[in-house]
Amino acid sequence: MDEKLAKERIEKLKEIINEARYAYHVLNKDLYPPEVLDSLKKELFDLEQKFPQFITPDSPTQRIGGEPLKEFPKVRHKVPMLSFNDAFSLEDLEDWEERNQKLVPGKYSYFCELKIDGLAIKLVYRKGILEVGATRGDGYLGEDVTQNVKTIEAIPLSLLPIPKIIENLKNEGLEKTIEYFKNGYPEEIEVRGEVFMHLIDFRKLNEEREKNGEPLFANPRNAAAGSLRQLDPKITSQRKLDSFAYALVTDLGQRTHEEEHKILRCLGFKTNLNTKLCQSLEEVFEFRNYWEKNRDKITYEIDGIVVTINENSIFKELGVVGKAPRGAIAFKFSPKEATTIIEDVIFQTGRTGIVTPVAVLKPVEVGGVTVSRASLHNEDEIKRLDVRIGDTVVVIRAGDVIPQVDRVIKELRTGKEREIVFPQKCPQCGTKLIKDGAYWRCPNKKCYALTKERIIHFASKSAFDILGLGEKIVEKLIDNNLIQTPADLFKLKVGSLRGLPGFDVLSEKNLLDSISSRKKITLSRFLYALGILHIGEENAKLLANFLKTKTKITKPSDLIRVTQDLKAIHYTTIPGFGEKVSQAVFKWFQDEENKKFLEELTQVGIEIVEEETKGPQPLKGQVFAFTGELEKYSREEAKRIVESLGAETTETVSKRVTTLVVGKNPGSKLEKAQKLNLKTISEGEFYSLLSQFLK
Repeated sequence: MDEKLAKERIEKLKEIINEARYAYHVLNKDLYPPEVLDSLKKELFDLEQKFPQFITPDSPTQRIGGEPLKEFPKVRHKVPMLSFNDAFSLEDLEDWEERNQKLVPGKYSYFCELKIDGLAIKLVYRKGILEVGATRGDGYLGEDVTQNVKTIEAIPLSLLPIPKIIENLKNEGLEKTIEYFKNGYPEEIEVRGEVFMHLIDFRKLNEEREKNGEPLFANPRNAAAGSLRQLDPKITSQRKLDSFAYALVTDLGQRTHEEEHKILRCLGFKTNLNTKLCQSLEEVFEFRNYWEKNRDKITYEIDGIVVTINENSIFKELGVVGKAPRGAIAFKFSPKEATTIIEDVIFQTGRTGIVTPVAVLKPVEVGGVTVSRASLHNEDEIKRLDVRIGDTVVVIRAGDVIPQVDRVIKELRTGKEREIVFPQKCPQCGTKLIKDGAYWRCPNKKCYALTKERIIHFASKSAFDILGLGEKIVEKLIDNNLIQTPADLFKLKVGSLRGLPGFDVLSEKNLLDSISSRKKITLSRFLYALGILHIGEENAKLLANFLKTKTKITKPSDLIRVTQDLKAIHYTTIPGFGEKVSQAVFKWFQDEENKKFLEELTQVGIEIVEEETKGPQPLKGQVFAFTGELEKYSREEAKRIVESLGAETTETVSKRVTTLVVGKNPGSKLEKAQKLNLKTISEGEFYSLLSQFLK
């Protein structure tokens, strides 16, 4: 076959295979038996191998290709990928509508669709060809998983041919959208969708993993997420992922969310047909209730419905609050629940000394997961529930994840149930407990439980990320008097572990190498690792930003000096903190043993290093402050965007501020900025500035 004939044959084969994909995934039709399609794909592959000059990015053969990656590149989202606030009842839905009506009065209709329990993605098509597939990430910065997205048959590698798109749009009466395709494909089209795994494929995957002695995935969502984030796309291709497109970001003339779904189908995307346009909340409620009762009739997991104000103009005008658009909400199904018996209650001492009661349950399956324990939180919660050992209780998985005791079925009591007596002494070390708000706390800093949990926390992934240092190994090291504090980890010597069960020369070397490789850490991760009360990952970032404005911190002992100089921290609030959190920070750094611990970490060689930059940092060195109400983003979202571009943000106006962004109804910050002759910009100017960088 000569080159000309080969090119013609390749183009024809691609056309037939793409038509078959569209018919199967979008029109639910089989044009050819699977064996015939496989034969055509094989012929196409062989021809492309012989004539590689004709291989194109949208060829069906490119769905499984590319070498394994070392890591996923980062992708910045031009339009943030937001999540939804939740509603659990008709009353919640009515409150949502009432809030929106106050902002934008009028008649709304609602477009309802199933809330697929999967992983959100964005797809960018450049002149009709898939160019980027990315995860949501933190909503602003995601991961480029294009190679893996290409392995999903439901996602088109290219949009339908222009004549076919125009024909489809005419059939749907979408004349306005046709204008966008008269001169070919638009330069760029961005689509949002969901990647998920069907239940039957999830079960098969877990069966294979069980045979191979691999850990099982907890649910289809985790399996889908884990599969899409494989560095080797060939592994992803074996996982049989599926996808629905549900939103069109690019303006193609759509006036409603319902039209977005129609346009997506016209372009060749697979959309979920289980949707309904509702004219009232009562209709929405009926749609939700129907699918809650019939969710087992579909082949994938759903945990509710998404309710979107259908009119795009109203949706846009309502804007965003916090992490979610005001114009859409997730109407969740009732939590999955089951009844079981509390066989016992044990008390566990955590790393901060708080003693938590944990119900030991007769094992029961809740939402596909076997639950044998559930937290009872604290003494007040036990009293509120009036729960006893031996009670029959209803266990739910809050948010389909966390098991908790919801209520007691007192009618089933026999009289043999026993009251739960909260201990007066620490169950681990016997020290008398002290009352701390709603909790009981062990004050003994040398308590075995505190020591163990503190070291485990210190080594955790979000802190020092010491590989191979799990709970069992930590217990061995403590029990053999090899460590008492996290700093002792860095003092372990070659040969000191070989006498312990499970350790030989190689395993000892691996652990010691892992520990020694973690001596450099960013300030926010270091602060989180310290285990300060109320300082989780987010608060650690806020505290790090606050401390870095006071002095340069390169080693742990620097924190002793900077916190000594900031005694007012006890009386004032750190930006983003309440008084309670600020005082907890102050108290931790005033403790002599903690100061000694910081010195010890310095002596073993711990270094505080700068945060790794993620992508370009065009605003590095600038300090932004905000005043007034922003329409497009919440204050927190605006701060996160400029921080991702390298800038600092602050809640107070001082000479350090390089730019004050002024929204509607500005406060006293504007007046102060004018007195200091600081640069001020409007919200519109702020978005123009961002548009230079958010490509």
